[in-house]
Amino acid sequence: MNTHLRCLNATEQPHPRSTPPRRAAPGVVVTVLLLTLTALATACSGPHQAARDRAPRTPSASAGTAPLAPEQGALLGHYYGAGTVARTDARIGRTPAVHLTYYDWSDDWARAPATRTDFAQGRIPLINWEPFGIDFDDIIGGELDDTIRRRADGAKALGRPFFLDFAAEMNEEEGWGGHDPDKYITAYRHIHDVFVDRGATNVVWTWCPNVTDSPDAPPAMDYYPGDRYVDWTGVDGYNWGRSDPDFPWQSFADLFADIYEQLAAKGKPVIIGEMGSDEAGGSKVSWIDGVVPALKARFPLIKAVVWFDVDKERHWRIDSSPSSLAAYRRLAQDPYLNP
Repeated sequence: MNTHLRCLNATEQPHPRSTPPRRAAPGVVVTVLLLTLTALATACSGPHQAARDRAPRTPSASAGTAPLAPEQGALLGHYYGAGTVARTDARIGRTPAVHLTYYDWSDDWARAPATRTDFAQGRIPLINWEPFGIDFDDIIGGELDDTIRRRADGAKALGRPFFLDFAAEMNEEEGWGGHDPDKYITAYRHIHDVFVDRGATNVVWTWCPNVTDSPDAPPAMDYYPGDRYVDWTGVDGYNWGRSDPDFPWQSFADLFADIYEQLAAKGKPVIIGEMGSDEAGGSKVSWIDGVVPALKARFPLIKAVVWFDVDKERHWRIDSSPSSLAAYRRLAQDPYLNP
């Protein structure tokens, strides 16, 4: 979201290019022309594309066979910012499959009680690891490898797959790495490679930009670390309602339609890492009721959605009104979200 819930950290509560297809042709002229076009295309590619092209290429995983991706339907996830896990689950009539939590760079999220409890109670942790105060040059240069190795060892010790979302919303105001896609990508890959070298292959690497780019930031997909480094793509997004006249009312489908096409091109499962709707300016009930129909009809690669249940910039809480809570209960009970 444009302004994140960064004050609620783990110590306070458990959170939060390709050239065109070529047709074979005889003749030296055609060959020379093709070679020339290829050279021109290479010369004109930007530095962000060049960074991505340096990555080893492996085929994208099928969304249905990627780790933690259900063959049918989608997983429901929750950020418990408005009550305990037990109390919230009682209100919605089920235990969501995914639990979103937030941790700072130095937090030992693998040993955190919330992570251990999630596994014990059948939830999948979604660890949002936020590198506040960290110079990405230090990540790239290896100065922070001790911390990265400790987190990798802790992740491996968990022994089960879980989602890890490092430095989310990099295209928005947090601007991890100074809104420099090359630096962000290099740092992300470095952390990934350390984890793999340490045997933490149970980590499900989740990459979630914001649905909206900051005006001074490159577009979201410029930050994509590459197919080898990402298991699930994702996005965070909110319907801000009409409390501010500069914001239009957006349905769930309206909100995610544009970026979904870009994410879907990667062929990986997609997670809505954070979502919510305000009450002002439209029907939050209709917004919630529209989620599953949109997933079925328009967004088949979205395999998980996570509600950000807290009052912050807007009334994101599921119980912002009795009718909103009733709609969310219906959403939570829908078979599509109970695969």
